[in-house]
Amino acid sequence: MTSAWSITAAANPPRAAFLDFPLGHTAGPPHDPVTQLSIMRDAFAVLESASVPGHIVPLDYTWPTPWKAAARQLIDHRTPRFDTPQYQTAEDERAAIDAHGEELACGVCEPAAVPVT
Repeated sequence: MTSAWSITAAANPPRAAFLDFPLGHTAGPPHDPVTQLSIMRDAFAVLESASVPGHIVPLDYTWPTPWKAAARQLIDHRTPRFDTPQYQTAEDERAAIDAHGEELACGVCEPAAVPVT
């Protein structure tokens, strides 16, 4: 089951059931066990009937409220990404050093320079 058509197509699973739902809600809206059960039954039917490898079958369900416009407006609060390794927070770096030692928990080393344990 998927709510991310392009990612699923790139992964090329043997078969997939697609729902145009918010990510994290592939099995249906919260607190709606009737719809969730119906979705699961339809997804199992895809497993039984899909015969073409990589086939993605869209299921005929609609999310109960508008959500796409709101999802596009979300602000990304993550820290900037860089080409070199980094820690999200200083606490993450300290935890890595405590768990693995300074030589394995470096912030900018080349992957080949990190010893394999």
